[in-house]
Amino acid sequence: MKDNPTAGAIPAHDPSLEEFDTTKLLKNAARQARARNYQDFFIMDVDAHHYETETLPEIMQYMDDPVLRRLGESSGAIGRSGLLPAAMGSQDMAGRVTRYPGRRHEKVPPAPHRDITLTRRWMDALGVDMACLFPTPMLMLPTHPQSDVEVGLARAYNRWLCERVLEEDPRICSMLYLPLNEPHEAERFIEEFAGRKGVIGFLTTGYTKRAVHDNANMRVYSMLEERGLPLGFHAVYNWSDTSLAQLNRFISVHALGFSICNMLHMTNWVINGMPERFPGLKTIWIESGLAWIPFLMQRLDNEYMMRTSEAPLLKRKPSDYMREMYFSSQPMEMVGNREALELTFKMINAETQLLYSSDYPHWDMDLPSTIHDLPFLDQTAKRNILGGNAQRLFGLDPVLSEWKIKARQEAAQRGQA
Repeated sequence: MKDNPTAGAIPAHDPSLEEFDTTKLLKNAARQARARNYQDFFIMDVDAHHYETETLPEIMQYMDDPVLRRLGESSGAIGRSGLLPAAMGSQDMAGRVTRYPGRRHEKVPPAPHRDITLTRRWMDALGVDMACLFPTPMLMLPTHPQSDVEVGLARAYNRWLCERVLEEDPRICSMLYLPLNEPHEAERFIEEFAGRKGVIGFLTTGYTKRAVHDNANMRVYSMLEERGLPLGFHAVYNWSDTSLAQLNRFISVHALGFSICNMLHMTNWVINGMPERFPGLKTIWIESGLAWIPFLMQRLDNEYMMRTSEAPLLKRKPSDYMREMYFSSQPMEMVGNREALELTFKMINAETQLLYSSDYPHWDMDLPSTIHDLPFLDQTAKRNILGGNAQRLFGLDPVLSEWKIKARQEAAQRGQA
């Protein structure tokens, strides 16, 4: 989870926001994209976000339960409606990142949907052709104490996203929220939403109430495997968790929380033999950086070789299974030892398994240049990571942004001349 969209907001009358526009805000990113000739690359962003709380009244119209629908309609603000959990930490930027408070001031045409227009604007600026769009506060739904709220709101959101956004723009897709806390409901989600336009997989998030290897989840995994749909594990932090509660600074919980979340799920997933039980199910580990992966590979391999009897389903070392999984790039640890980053890429087979992600619009977002400018990658590796790997994993028919299509046409005309 990222910031609370209402925290630290600049007052509505602030004149600096009267002409707020994403295109102007990202003008340097757009300049960078053109300078690096991104028109020659297909770029797929596998982890981008919007703030679904801004359209909560719309989403409530897709809620089956009239009581919960009324509860959401009566408030519509995070932390007040009782539907969405309040922010678990404090990471607002005190107005320094204007794309948070300024978003609600941005003017858009009446059509298409506002979220489509805003998403297109940042995609075009960054040089992104297609984006996998996720919610933000809703990623904390697994922590909600009421399972009917989690399931009901997740179903309403998925229906809204499919009908109002994914149906309307082929450049936007999503891995839909999957309520693994309620496996039978998760099965119903797959039956209802698999095959809908723009649905390229399903997503579990955060600290689930039961372990990922629980037998109650096996039918869910089988259904995904049968349909060839990947399962994403989107990390979040939970400052209230006992393992993180002793930390007294947000920088500390942000540094550890996301990685620990996916390390926990990954360890259970591998040691309990999920890759052997479901060899055709592709998994993606999202928004936890990369530095934790070599550590866990080495740690699990070492433990496994000393106690193989405790992982009877495994036929190979844990790291062998991990190297066949997919990982999103953000937030990539760029500061420090570049040789360590290069070794990490080698250990995870990055050329075929790493997927570019921006995590836009969050404060720690990564531009495509994070991958494009790495000196130890050749052109083939850059193309694969920026879009080719995602294209093959999700079976995408690439849809290029309009400015790239125009740039390619102009280049072709110059070549003919």
